[in-house]
Amino acid sequence: MNVDETELPGLGVRKDFITASGRRIGVVELREGETELFISTWDDPDTCQASIPLTADEAAALGNLLGGQHIAMRLAEAHKEIPGIVTRQFSIAADSPFHDQPMGKAQIRTRSGVSIVAIMREGEVVPSPAPDVVLHTGDLLVAVGTQEGLDSAAAILRNG
Repeated sequence: MNVDETELPGLGVRKDFITASGRRIGVVELREGETELFISTWDDPDTCQASIPLTADEAAALGNLLGGQHIAMRLAEAHKEIPGIVTRQFSIAADSPFHDQPMGKAQIRTRSGVSIVAIMREGEVVPSPAPDVVLHTGDLLVAVGTQEGLDSAAAILRNG
């Protein structure tokens, strides 16, 4: 995938690429720290068809959603030959009893048999997270296990 990066003097940086369907999609990272998601025509990146300003939290959440989905799809593909193994994503909500707590405190593997294989945080991947990794609101946990185990893990993360 070819990502074009263009300096916008006095404003920030535009990063974009052309999708398979011929649309140009990208972000403008403004100097003030704001981010704007945009869609334009393939032949003219300055012809904006849609623009959505994003807060830092919204940009991080979008990055987690897209990155987490990619990881989950790859894991699901890798595990499709293994009957009974499922991949799922869990988001750490503000009211989760484990937000701002080490992941090990939830004892997910011990209590449900589920493995947390990665955490998506602010567009970054934390692969094979250790039990001392502190969970934050908005973290997206990528988990692998049985359907029953994943249901149990979801309840643990929600209710303690």
